[in-house]
Amino acid sequence: MGSKQGRFVVLEGIDGAGTTTHVARLAERLRQMRVPLRATREPSDGPVGTLVRQVLTGRVVVPGGRAPGWATMALLFAADRMDHVESEIEPFLAEGGVVISDRYDASSLAYQSISSGTEKDAVEWIRSLNRYVRRPDLTIVLDVSPEIAAERRLQRGEAAQLYEQNEVQRALAAFYRDLARHMPTDRVVVIDASGPVDEVHARVWAAYGLTQP
Repeated sequence: MGSKQGRFVVLEGIDGAGTTTHVARLAERLRQMRVPLRATREPSDGPVGTLVRQVLTGRVVVPGGRAPGWATMALLFAADRMDHVESEIEPFLAEGGVVISDRYDASSLAYQSISSGTEKDAVEWIRSLNRYVRRPDLTIVLDVSPEIAAERRLQRGEAAQLYEQNEVQRALAAFYRDLARHMPTDRVVVIDASGPVDEVHARVWAAYGLTQP
């Protein structure tokens, strides 16, 4: 990476792993250090991302009252991601800033491939949809058991979203632990995210240090 380019870091994990919490904690720490920083998320707040969020919460359905299929969702996420990269991520990185994203294309690989069921080529197809997007400098996977994550989701008191069934989350947890195999050219670090927030943040901070020049 050139000296004028910033750093792009992604936090990933199953629902309830703590990605949103730890993006906020990492962003706060870096801002205190006066690091130029942009914290963002996927689905993004752009037009396609807004549509995706409505699908995830059941506000948008297809005829028959069901959610769109896994392939349609993969296409929607990929379209949102390209818009996200072009409008928000790349411009900030070009100025030398740090971008931290709560989820990125690893989420598509995990969630849509698990949703595809028996489709053997799903991961490769989803990867091909995202082949032109910016690669992260580091992806940090927050690893928690599906049981801990389910308890956290329950404590949040929010309505269940599309992928929050426990059996789906168990399959996702296994996929994320093996993420480096599915993204062999990316730097992936898996950390234990089951403990207190401060302990997990310390692990996130140590992993973030891997992107330092």
